[in-house]
Amino acid sequence: MTMETAVQRRMPIALDEALASFDEHWSPRIVTHVNDYDVRVTKVEGEHVWHVHDDTDEFFLVLDGELDIALREPAGERTVTLPKGSVFTVPRGTEHKPTARPGTRILLFEPTGTLTVGDRHDEVPDHVDVTTGHALDA
Repeated sequence: MTMETAVQRRMPIALDEALASFDEHWSPRIVTHVNDYDVRVTKVEGEHVWHVHDDTDEFFLVLDGELDIALREPAGERTVTLPKGSVFTVPRGTEHKPTARPGTRILLFEPTGTLTVGDRHDEVPDHVDVTTGHALDA
């Protein structure tokens, strides 16, 4: 059974296998759905882009590596560092920019159809995939 078939049939998905099925960074794959939300995994490295999701929070779980998330908040700019096993939610309407060290892998929980670059964003570099998530291939 392919991973895409497993997702459709609601079968268990091994996250390590899902992450091994693609090489691109900042290009999430949808591993399952929860109500109207996608659960996505992706490999990340280097800088993403400053962006904001106007109508939804963004949940991050670091599976491997370390992720920094720069935030522009009313009180000023700050950065949170998430080591392996950490979770963090960026509140809706908060401008943020993730940056990752090599080997970082994350899980994201977002409403289905949410763009990786949010509703508003800076110019998108070539290494960032503008997507609502890709199906798993196997």
